[in-house]
Amino acid sequence: MTRLRAAVVGVGHLGQHHARILAAMPEIELTAVVDPRVEQAQTIAARCGATPVGDYRTIVDAVDLVVVAVPTVLHREVAGAFLERGIATLIEKPIAPTAAQAEQLVRLARASGAVLQVGHIERFNPALAALDDHPIRPRYVSAERMSMYTFRSTDVGVVLDLMIHDIDLVLSMIPAAVRSTASVGVSLFGEHEDVANARIEFEDGSVANLSASRASYTAQRKMRIWGAEGYASLDLAAREATIVRPSEQFSRGRIDLEGVDLTNPAAVKEHLFGKVLGVDRRKGDSREPLAIELEDFVRAARGLSRPKVGGDDALRAVRVAEQILSGLESHRWETDPVAPEPISVLRGPHAWRRKNARPTAPANSESLDWRERRSS
Repeated sequence: MTRLRAAVVGVGHLGQHHARILAAMPEIELTAVVDPRVEQAQTIAARCGATPVGDYRTIVDAVDLVVVAVPTVLHREVAGAFLERGIATLIEKPIAPTAAQAEQLVRLARASGAVLQVGHIERFNPALAALDDHPIRPRYVSAERMSMYTFRSTDVGVVLDLMIHDIDLVLSMIPAAVRSTASVGVSLFGEHEDVANARIEFEDGSVANLSASRASYTAQRKMRIWGAEGYASLDLAAREATIVRPSEQFSRGRIDLEGVDLTNPAAVKEHLFGKVLGVDRRKGDSREPLAIELEDFVRAARGLSRPKVGGDDALRAVRVAEQILSGLESHRWETDPVAPEPISVLRGPHAWRRKNARPTAPANSESLDWRERRSS
């Protein structure tokens, strides 16, 4: 089997793990790791047996596939350079900071025939495998995604940073079009929202309620799904799932309580969640979801399959995220005090940011120096 030449552009917190996994894959030759921070590129390159590179533009014609893990505002510029040349590209989520830029990337991939995959890693979470055996058509979905402030991804708010995962999951489960969204959020540290809640209503009547925070004291990633077929509780952090399904008797509207001591709550619970309602608890395997995602990407790059999360899927998620962000911006509190200035150290890289606006790449981004903007 011919080995594919690969590179990772941006080897920070997440990119270095992409590099580690790719370097260990027998069908991959990790030729370069790219980062304008020279020491970081050299450190990761030494670990992975690759060549450190400071500027991605020097390798666009020297690889078969690439992982782009740079700040979101640079996705259009960096990933676009590879897609234009027909190179298989995995872009870390979200695909872009705006739907307009996401559409451009999808069009570039379509025009060149390049494989485009987006890193919505929760699609590869083993907890979801329980739904393959016991499918549930969601009528109501509730998701909570909480984390502590990590000082990463400060170029975007919590909707594009964290909630985008659950937006993508819900859209993958509910085929109907989105009818409306309602949202509210607050900024605590930087100039973007750090806490947000969104309600998404679909044309088939399904509803999803999503909450995300990157200012939480504790971390959790949970999703609950209700449908006519049953109920599923997914702990995405622990990679565990609990599926509750009605018995045939219950589905016909009957419950047999003969012999059950109704004065004993424990006995009632045991009977309900055992005979009336079947309970199936699943523990996902210990494989790293990022490794499963990269295996899927490599198969697609070889032409053996389609990406599990393609550009069109990622574009749809960003479109819904934009609706949610629009709702955040239009929401007004009953009493709106003067907002304090964002804490300067939490603003994130500033040379490629636009003050008081959602992040977008500068109009003349092709003429600006990526090294200077990325290392600011």
